[in-house]
Amino acid sequence: MANSLLTIDMITRKSLEILENNLVISRNCNRQYDDSFAVQGAKIGSTLRIRLPDRALVTDGAALQVQDDNEQYTTLSVASQKHIGINFTSAELTMQLDDFAERVLKPRISQLASSIDADVATAYKSIYNSVGTPGTTPGTSLVLLQAQQKLNEFATPMSPRYATVNPAANAGLVEGMKGLFNPTDTVSRQFKNGMMGTGVLGFDEINMSQSIGMHTTGAWGTTITSTGTLSTQGQATLPISFTGSSKTWKQGDVFTIAGVYAVNPQTRQSTGSLQQFVVTADVTATTTGTLAISPPIYTADHALATVDSFPQATAVVTMLGSASTQYAQNLSYHKDAITLATADLLLPQGVDMASRQTHNGISMRIVRQYDINNDRMPCRVDVLYGYAAIRPSMATRIWG
Repeated sequence: MANSLLTIDMITRKSLEILENNLVISRNCNRQYDDSFAVQGAKIGSTLRIRLPDRALVTDGAALQVQDDNEQYTTLSVASQKHIGINFTSAELTMQLDDFAERVLKPRISQLASSIDADVATAYKSIYNSVGTPGTTPGTSLVLLQAQQKLNEFATPMSPRYATVNPAANAGLVEGMKGLFNPTDTVSRQFKNGMMGTGVLGFDEINMSQSIGMHTTGAWGTTITSTGTLSTQGQATLPISFTGSSKTWKQGDVFTIAGVYAVNPQTRQSTGSLQQFVVTADVTATTTGTLAISPPIYTADHALATVDSFPQATAVVTMLGSASTQYAQNLSYHKDAITLATADLLLPQGVDMASRQTHNGISMRIVRQYDINNDRMPCRVDVLYGYAAIRPSMATRIWG
């Protein structure tokens, strides 16, 4: 029996299936889809408004103490449009769908998936909690347990939790943990696949991704201290002084401030560890400067508490890692820590064919033209998306 011609809808659905199966980080993050863009016509730079959970102070006694709402909102810009081109013949449209997918679609769509994952992996720049030794590839269960500790101390829900590591960290962890208190089926899976797999040390999944980001630290100054007295709740900047001229701090650099300890967001009690902060914008300065930081500084008597006390004047600031050095940024995170939002792209007029499909929070569009001179059908496969670490306290960087 002759094969039926593959339709544009069939190709789009299969492409979307291949894309989803090849995503790693993006598969396990919070995925939001907004169909309002289909009506308006999605444009790069359109934003989604996302509500964050409210927090309040617990009070003592019988007398009611009414508190103002502390609802927080953040916006996520749908600013990334990625596409890949596919060119096939009318003869190839007579193939079985699975054969067509294996020969034509899969090699291209897998590259698109890797590119999206690489984008989402850069969300590490907003994540401040960090474990591991910069410059040392993770190779024991301790670093994974320390990542879990951070998630627990910041009141992260126990499930679903994931870890995604680069090939070097995956090899180090599989080698370092082989047979160590692992069930027989887990050891067998690790031996056969060379992967950590599912249900390991409290993580629903530990995956390997080639898209894990590398962070190059700034060429920061030495003898760094805070300057002035900070006393404003919610302050998201830190004035500093240091030794050196034309020194730089890069978005994603992590540091601690002497005497400023993290607090559990539920109990508002110190965790016993210095609060880690992340630089949220690049800075170049000479002898003095101001760092934009996250999390904002709220002391323990505030509903949004992040630290036990304000930094003191001349408190020592300690950067994580060495200046001007590149480090792998493996990630551990709860599903809700990072959000990937996709939006419908408009179906254009005046083309041979166009199709748009949505599945599990991912929208994809394929547009096809026809080249009559060569009997070929050039297509473009597009995904419009935005991503951000919406709840960075629910994630931890594992430095390599």
